[in-house]
Amino acid sequence: MTVDWNLELADQLESHWADQLRPRLDGLSDDEYFWEPVPGCWTVTRDGQIDQSGPPVTTIAWRLAHLVYVFGPPSAPHFDRHRADRPSVDYSGDAAGALRQLDAGHDAWIRDVRALGSEGLARPQGDLSPPEFADAPVAKLVLHVHREVIHHGAEVCLLRDLWKWRS
Repeated sequence: MTVDWNLELADQLESHWADQLRPRLDGLSDDEYFWEPVPGCWTVTRDGQIDQSGPPVTTIAWRLAHLVYVFGPPSAPHFDRHRADRPSVDYSGDAAGALRQLDAGHDAWIRDVRALGSEGLARPQGDLSPPEFADAPVAKLVLHVHREVIHHGAEVCLLRDLWKWRS
């Protein structure tokens, strides 16, 4: 049996995105987006700046900003650049803007993953990643990004549950 690993990797993220994560983000309000489950959380300010001055407990705003960063700017090619050339990200100061950024980042990421094909997945990462991963296949980078989305997405869902049931 021949396995289309490009299809499988894209499906890994797409099935999680469509069936679990993205539906759980519908209806996210600004109050919930900025809610601090403990005082002084890492967050995104209303003017889109990252604030990591408190304990390493995060708001939904910080977690979504992290996922926006992980996906990268939608206009930047994900697999045809040097990692030092990655454009900076302007984070949203509200929930609706963050969800638009997240959707755009996801759509661009999955488009670029699908375009890799088997040869693109197998080639070395080279300058895409830190030097210790230069010889690792691009597939390893794709798996890492998907793991980040699944992991941090689950944390966002937990924070939404805690918000809903807070006293």
